[in-house]
Amino acid sequence: MLDKALMEILACPKCKGEIRYNESNNGLVCDACKLEYPIRDDIPVMLIDEAKALTD
Repeated sequence: MLDKALMEILACPKCKGEIRYNESNNGLVCDACKLEYPIRDDIPVMLIDEAKALTD
């Protein structure tokens, strides 16, 4: 899991909204944009082009 302090300052790069940690996929999810940003080598990849669209 990511550091709590880091989670408090990270925001979705697309809408600037809140993100949450998705432990099962090891990614950061923006529910507003329905995107999941990957975490590679314990580093969040907060690039819109690298995000994966979530399906309902």
